Amino acid sequence: MSAVFSNRQLAALANSPLGKVTQWPQSLLTSSQMVMHSPMPMLLLWGNERTQIYNDSFAALAGNKHPAGFAQSVHFSWPEYPEFIRTVIESVWAGQSRSYLDQYFLYPDQKHVTELYLDLTFSPVRDEQGQVAGLLMTAVKTSRRRRTAIKLRQRSLASRKAQHETEERLQLALTATNGVGTWDWNIDQDLFVTDSRFAQMHGIEPQLSGQLPITAYLHGVHPEDRGLLTRSIRECLSKHGEYSQEYRLLNLDGTVRWIFARGRCFSGRPGSAQRFMGAALDITERKKTEQALLNLNETLELRVAQRTQALAEANEQLQREMQERERAEEALRHAQKMEAVGQLTGGIAHDFNNLLTGIIGSLDLMKRYIAAGRITEVGRFTDAAVTSAQRAAALTHRLLAFSRRQSLDRRPLDPNQLVSSLQTLFSSTKGAHIDLRVELGDDIWTVNTDSGQLESALLNLIINARDAMPDGGELVVRTANTFLSHSHTSALEPIKAGDYVMFEVSDNGSGMTPQILAKAFDPFFTTKPVGQGTGLGLSMIYGFAQQSGGHVSIISESGTGTRVRLHLPRYHAKTQVLSAPS
Repeated sequence: MSAVFSNRQLAALANSPLGKVTQWPQSLLTSSQMVMHSPMPMLLLWGNERTQIYNDSFAALAGNKHPAGFAQSVHFSWPEYPEFIRTVIESVWAGQSRSYLDQYFLYPDQKHVTELYLDLTFSPVRDEQGQVAGLLMTAVKTSRRRRTAIKLRQRSLASRKAQHETEERLQLALTATNGVGTWDWNIDQDLFVTDSRFAQMHGIEPQLSGQLPITAYLHGVHPEDRGLLTRSIRECLSKHGEYSQEYRLLNLDGTVRWIFARGRCFSGRPGSAQRFMGAALDITERKKTEQALLNLNETLELRVAQRTQALAEANEQLQREMQERERAEEALRHAQKMEAVGQLTGGIAHDFNNLLTGIIGSLDLMKRYIAAGRITEVGRFTDAAVTSAQRAAALTHRLLAFSRRQSLDRRPLDPNQLVSSLQTLFSSTKGAHIDLRVELGDDIWTVNTDSGQLESALLNLIINARDAMPDGGELVVRTANTFLSHSHTSALEPIKAGDYVMFEVSDNGSGMTPQILAKAFDPFFTTKPVGQGTGLGLSMIYGFAQQSGGHVSIISESGTGTRVRLHLPRYHAKTQVLSAPS
């Protein structure tokens, strides 16, 4: 499309309401190509701003309105004719066509003002939705014809030949170079005289003009139009009035040309016509343009219908895919629920089975010793049963804490003292193949929380770190004072800005993949074999942190280790800080 317009025109269009040519709709592209390639003067108005696109032939008629008028609003370029432009635009945008013959204009040329007479045709152009989006104008310059008629009229008046039919003939006289032909039929003498242009239009040798009857000229008229044209001529002769008709001429090669003819009949004697004179214009190019616009509209409607059907089919396909996706997601959610229930059941069953084994075994031994009369030795079995029962109670306590059905036993405590008291337990839990390092911060703030739950959370993190380093490694437990802002992004939930105490447990073990890290806090999610974990460890720590008003975050990459940070809010009340249980 860029080959149709010059670089200057492309720049002007890009800065106009029409925008870049590459973004135009097909209807505008097709109409513009038609205008720019036409040898006739043609003008296209498009859009609500009535932006002008015209060819070089029209530019020659526009005088000094060009080149500024290209890609500008017609109201901006032609303010001299507001009423005429308004009437035409209203009619065409309402879907009507308009034609004007010998329309008079004054336009400023480079050095002076020039008079201009034009035959104009205005037609609507429709967009892809079938709505009128533009106006197409074709113009035929008739100024030379007009001047010739005036000169002939003046010459006739000077010779005082005032016969009415001669004056009308002079008014209709045209030159062959303008593409318009004339005829004069003297009915009384049965003499049909034409100029060379009219003869050539109808396939007659120019030298035979005046020697052939009018029927010879009607021979080349298209068979479908011949009857209508004959009736129109007869009606004009009978009423001695105006004659106006469009008809087709059929060439020897089978091509068709369109002719527009206009004339008048004059009476000599009462009740009879004496002369029939007029002019004819070849409007084939105009008809081709109109047909192209009609074809464009028809193809636009077809394309719109096809596109609408394609969109409907695509929407149906999308609906089916969405339904399939919903069914698949529902199946996945059900499978995840069943997997979670299986993990929970297996883990809890494993833990309770171990606890019950201790209790039942101790009771069985007590029964045997009592039967054997060894009552004094029963005490150690009683202690073992009580220990197992206490462990079962602790497990139940953790489950209730996870479900948040059991409130925390909050008390102010010293973080460093609590970690120091647990160091021996950490050492025994980690295993001999792992090195433990404890780094306690200076002047660590007091926190107000459940010491038992905090101990359980830290011990759970120690166990997870141990399991991540089966071949040995280094485990670090650290405390520090820190400030968290609203923009802190490592936590899962929004953060209340303020002072916090951080408990960090880090290892250099296997780490987590992004997929595992994303599910780390999910209840019942575990990477351990069935029966070796409930999948509640990290989710219980998360619940404990939330109940305490704190936050927990994990930093981990596969192969580089894991760092878990538990933040508990600083306690500001001036009360006695409890010592950690020994």
